[in-house]
Amino acid sequence: MSSERVLIAGAGPVGLSAAAYLTRCGIPVTVFEAEAQLPENLRASTFHPPTLDMLAPYGASQRLIEMGLVAPKFQFRDRNEGCIAEFDFALLADDTEHPFRVQCEQFKLNHLLYEWLDEKGGADVRFSHAITGVSQDDDGVTAVVDTPDGEQAFTGRWLIGAEGANSVVRQTLDISFEGFTWDERFLVVSTPFDFGAAMPDLSLVNYFADPEQWFFLLKVPGLWRAMFPTRAEETEAEIFDPARIEARMQWAHARGEAYEHRHTTLYRVHQRVAEQYRRGRAFVAGDAAHINNPLGGMGMNGGIHDAFNLAEKMAAVWHGEAPESVLDLYEAQRRPIALDYVNSQTIRNKQNLEANTPETQQAFRDFLAEVQSDPQKTRDYLLRTSMVASLRAAAEITM
Repeated sequence: MSSERVLIAGAGPVGLSAAAYLTRCGIPVTVFEAEAQLPENLRASTFHPPTLDMLAPYGASQRLIEMGLVAPKFQFRDRNEGCIAEFDFALLADDTEHPFRVQCEQFKLNHLLYEWLDEKGGADVRFSHAITGVSQDDDGVTAVVDTPDGEQAFTGRWLIGAEGANSVVRQTLDISFEGFTWDERFLVVSTPFDFGAAMPDLSLVNYFADPEQWFFLLKVPGLWRAMFPTRAEETEAEIFDPARIEARMQWAHARGEAYEHRHTTLYRVHQRVAEQYRRGRAFVAGDAAHINNPLGGMGMNGGIHDAFNLAEKMAAVWHGEAPESVLDLYEAQRRPIALDYVNSQTIRNKQNLEANTPETQQAFRDFLAEVQSDPQKTRDYLLRTSMVASLRAAAEITM
């Protein structure tokens, strides 16, 4: 295998997005995936407008629209009062080709990008290949990989670590993952119950603020997903107790019969950003570089934005259109976004929903009223929540 290629760890949305961009630019790529097949992680399910813009050249956006649900609006709600604020992405029609969110499980994007890569024949995607070590020199980077045929070494010009929060690439490079872990874990329950029929004015994406127990309710094809915070003192056995799960669902919407639970998932929630995004010829992107709570759907989308930002710079250097120093701009542009936009915004989203004093609850409602009272403030808010603003801010950072 030629060393004139880009090595990528992880065949999730981030790794495959980078592979697709590089392949489209005529650059050889090898992707290493530790699993025996494409990851089918159920966590992320929201695709933001600029992400759809980026994925469109690969045919993925239209397919996601066809397979998923178009969500032109999202709501903040009160359990008793119903909708207290609604925001419509139609206001961004001049800012994006896709003025809406698409609700579709992230693993479906993995399949779409893999199919595109397979059709183009440019990327070498290897399953059951887990990177266990990294070394580098002035001429290239070497990945030590655990393969079905034993340990092997692969060389390339650059390496992108996009294999998730427990990234071996990041750990091997000794890059610290700064931040904290929330005390509570998040429980996600998927059900075929039609919340839209039970709450006729419900949108496809809904944030319920409540001082006792906030929750998040969104629809994906065929299912509604409800996400609840759990108490720090609850054991895993208590959280998964069917009676407790049912009590939480009845809290979300009381009905005369029990809910059918198709899937239940519990996961810890972190707010962390890598100290560095580049070390020599190796880079980290997506969850390997930053993780955050899911309120706002910014994690996967931010990772895809990382992938396109970095791949674009690699392509420019590869084809002699920019000096190698332009690769430093990746960290300069994307790390502040993770800190100032994604991390800060998702923390603020959580704090607003769980406001538990009359003063903080009123402050949140006053904020929503103020944003809705002024079309320009509404548009600015949508630019931020859709992640258009963060991409524009990154583009303003130059060498």
